Amino acid sequence: MDALKPSTNSPFSVFLPLLIAGVLLSGSALAAGSAEAGKAKSVTCSACHGMDGNSLNPEWPTIAGQHESYLINALNSFKSGARQNVLMSGMAMPLSAEDIQDLAAYFAEQKPAPGVADPALATAGERLYRGGNKDTGVPACLACHGPTGQGNPVASWPSVAGQHAAYATAQLKAYRAKERSTDGDTQIMRNVAAQLTDDEIKSVTSYIQGLR
Repeated sequence: MDALKPSTNSPFSVFLPLLIAGVLLSGSALAAGSAEAGKAKSVTCSACHGMDGNSLNPEWPTIAGQHESYLINALNSFKSGARQNVLMSGMAMPLSAEDIQDLAAYFAEQKPAPGVADPALATAGERLYRGGNKDTGVPACLACHGPTGQGNPVASWPSVAGQHAAYATAQLKAYRAKERSTDGDTQIMRNVAAQLTDDEIKSVTSYIQGLR
């Protein structure tokens, strides 16, 4: 249990007040788009993410079952330029606020396909996901993303269960290199990723891929 106790220098000490605040937020803050309208608008998205949000290319994220709040924030980040990606920035730019809410509602209702972890990496990945690394100040991933990787929709922390390891690896490395900064002023993901080695990233993303 000691590995779960944050030190005063741990990124978790910054995160804890956010967790409390997120839980206290009203559920009314969550968007309410039309899944039916979103399905009709999702045809273009299917080229990368699949008709039901389960992408076949591990470089592209599975978004089936992802929280509406997170999807809305992600699309708005691409639309505003706060998050850069040649494909997604071009796709998000013409979307209206209603389009974004509808797409988020549709993909949030879809069922994510289960993934499989590499058995050779699962033990190390589980240890880091559930217990963090007290020697380097890395908090347990479950502190934000939950014991089964379901995240926190009120706080807009994403579900990561079953996510492609290749995509998750790319995102952690982008945070580590400070090429991605959508974790806001707290920089929680950048601070966590900065302490992760390539081997740790490889193992924890494989474990995440197998979470259900």
